[in-house]
Amino acid sequence: MTESTPLPPAAEPVEPLPVPIDAHLPRPRPRASTALVVLATLAVGFTLWAAQDVILPVLLAAFFALIGNPLIRLLRRLYVPRFLAAVLVLVAGLAGAGALAVQLAAPAAEWAEQAPREARKLGRQLQDLTRPMHEANRIAEDMARAAAGETNRKVEVVRTRVDDPYAALTRTPQMAASVLAVVLLTFFFMVYGENLQRNAIALLPGRQQKKFTVEILHGIEREVSRYVLTISLINAVVGLAFAGILYLLDFQAQEALLWGTAVMLLNYAPYVGPLIGMCMMLLVGFVAFDDTWRSLLPALAYLVLHTIEGQIVTPIVLGRRMALSPLVLILALMLFGWMWGIIGLLLSVPLLVCVKLVLEHVEGMGGWARLLE
Repeated sequence: MTESTPLPPAAEPVEPLPVPIDAHLPRPRPRASTALVVLATLAVGFTLWAAQDVILPVLLAAFFALIGNPLIRLLRRLYVPRFLAAVLVLVAGLAGAGALAVQLAAPAAEWAEQAPREARKLGRQLQDLTRPMHEANRIAEDMARAAAGETNRKVEVVRTRVDDPYAALTRTPQMAASVLAVVLLTFFFMVYGENLQRNAIALLPGRQQKKFTVEILHGIEREVSRYVLTISLINAVVGLAFAGILYLLDFQAQEALLWGTAVMLLNYAPYVGPLIGMCMMLLVGFVAFDDTWRSLLPALAYLVLHTIEGQIVTPIVLGRRMALSPLVLILALMLFGWMWGIIGLLLSVPLLVCVKLVLEHVEGMGGWARLLE
């Protein structure tokens, strides 16, 4: 018999290597360094300041388009074409602004001519009131100099200013071009903004992503438009009410309308605008009336009216959802006012509301939105 060959031993089963739990999870994106974030923020801020001649007309046009969009949607429900609805809204706005400018031109020119003279007169009255304090301060300084062995030396500084007669001529075409650019951009935003938005969304890859983006953009545009239109109507009512109060205080109708318009515009800038309005109304009262107590009535009426609007009317109409932190508001007013001047003050709150609404609709950004409240 042949000797059988032994069989090879059976292979032991090999256990598979353990798969990490986070192997199928997407890797977290690398975070940018703090220095890079600071440099990017400074670069964006410098760009916004340096390119304000281009950015401000676009922002103003977008602001006016947001005011007109609810009216355009109302006309669209009445089967008015979008192009014709935009033309009607824009023509009505320009006609109202033109009629208001015609009414305010004469009293504004009169006050511009009268204000420096009245300010000097008021300054002399205040100087007379504080003269004893200044005299006592000067005597104390002279005694201190005499004790130190110093002599009085007067230094006279002469300032010269060269008035350029052609400066106004060179600024007028630039201002007219800016106004025309704002009007045209507003019209294009009203007519073609929806198509531009649709074409931009078409660039997204997935259908679900497109649908989600459309819902977000439509919601933000609708809420921002409603907010801007509502706050504009509230400010207009406040301006008209204050103009009526001034008319009851024996102001001329055009003059009362002038200060009512100023109050309406200042009401777009919370805290800073009412503070400027109070100082302005104090000066107006002292110029318009000789009686001290009567001269305080315009400022007092403005204070009462602004308190009712800010503490009762606006919170009830807009609700808590549009509430913003006072600290964030002050910082935004300082930032945009420093970058863009008076236009920055007017646009700071609508821009902040837009940022808050965008953060609320973007997933993962709700904490930042609550930070602004």
